[in-house]
Amino acid sequence: MTTFVDRVELHVAAGNGGHGCASVHREKFKPLGGPDGGNGGRGGDVILTVDQSITTLLDYHHSPHRKATNGKPGEGGNRSGKDGQDLVLAVPDGTVVLDKAGNVLADLVGHGTSFVAAQGGRGGLGNAALASARRKAPGFALLGEPGDLRDVVLELKTVADVALVGYPSAGKSSLISVLSAARPKIADYPFTTLVPNLGVVTAGSTVYTIADVPGLIPGASQGKGLGLEFLRHVERCSVLVHVLDTATLESDRDPASDLDIIEEELRQYGGLDNRPRIVVLNKTDVPDGKDLAEMVRPDLEARGYRVFEVSAVAHLGLKELSFALAELVAKGRAAKPKEEATRIVIRPKAVDDTGFTVTREDDGLFRVRGEKPERWVRQTDFNNDEAVGYLADRLNRLGVEEALVKAGARGGDGVAIGPEDNAVVFDWEPSLTAGAEMLGRRGEDHRFEGERPAAQRRKDRQAERDEAQQEFDDFEPF
Repeated sequence: MTTFVDRVELHVAAGNGGHGCASVHREKFKPLGGPDGGNGGRGGDVILTVDQSITTLLDYHHSPHRKATNGKPGEGGNRSGKDGQDLVLAVPDGTVVLDKAGNVLADLVGHGTSFVAAQGGRGGLGNAALASARRKAPGFALLGEPGDLRDVVLELKTVADVALVGYPSAGKSSLISVLSAARPKIADYPFTTLVPNLGVVTAGSTVYTIADVPGLIPGASQGKGLGLEFLRHVERCSVLVHVLDTATLESDRDPASDLDIIEEELRQYGGLDNRPRIVVLNKTDVPDGKDLAEMVRPDLEARGYRVFEVSAVAHLGLKELSFALAELVAKGRAAKPKEEATRIVIRPKAVDDTGFTVTREDDGLFRVRGEKPERWVRQTDFNNDEAVGYLADRLNRLGVEEALVKAGARGGDGVAIGPEDNAVVFDWEPSLTAGAEMLGRRGEDHRFEGERPAAQRRKDRQAERDEAQQEFDDFEPF
């Protein structure tokens, strides 16, 4: 049964925002007491947070789909909807968050470090929040926005100071078991270790962590054996320890060639050239192993390696090795720059950035892309004429209609707002004059227009639209 997982694909869905409420206050002798619709609640976020008590991604391997709760809709009486509850997912220290293309989104190191993997949708405004001097009692409210849907990949890279690397059955698990309190599985067959093991070592005043990485073989950097699955676990380590078997029963192997092969795999994997190395000649309690260690040690030292002869079984040479590792770890920690306080980076928009773009496609369709226009479209109830008029007013104030005129759009041309797979397409009815002013009464509340008969009001609005269309036809883009 799988007990350790260090790579999963996670499908997260944030909560949707609640819809705003369109309501009018009513009481005795006040049939139209004004708008009192409340705002919708915000959808819950999906947040990844480091928890040092978690050591594997196993839970997300079994349950890869996670969703936060939705916000509640607003209600009458100026009652806002309840916000959705954030979904906090605990991940191990050293988890890297990537998108489907392999781009790093976050590197979570340190207890409590968090990352918002999916952001909840905004709640829609109720008609009380939309009321203004011009629109005293809106008969509509804004819809809540959908929450983010996201697929992310979680990769665990073990956070340790020292990594033990070497061939299978070189004695790495035995070594970590005698240097620390870790109790990994130990047996006399290859690939006994199937998951990284962590141990804590105390040497004098220095306390450091040591990781036993599953055995490497030639081709590990290309995925042969277990190498590619676990080479990522040495990336964060500041010291690499080559554990070489001096009592191997394989006639075509020797410590020097084993070292060369593992070094070549580390080089091909990349990013580890600047890590200090220590060579450990293990199993020197065996007579042949002791002789071989004494034979290869001068050659290894001539290459610049610091060499230790040890026996994990007989507990020989362990104290010297432990303090040597503590010295290198202490130097590495001292060389690291001090962590700076969190800085807020402000990137102001360019002075000519309108926040949207208008492009003409090959089929003659004009496409509007931008954060605000696309968000406003998502918030609009297209079954409500007032809401559609309010959207048109907002787009006009943003400058979308003027940009369409400059792009060559004419009345009746198709305009799409949003991406190709989820756009709102409509036939454009321009409302611009030469002075770039609104000429319609879109989105206004006609319940407060006075005592004009309904038929007369319709004629007046039609006359205004005809006049606006005529002025637009006579207008020449500059």
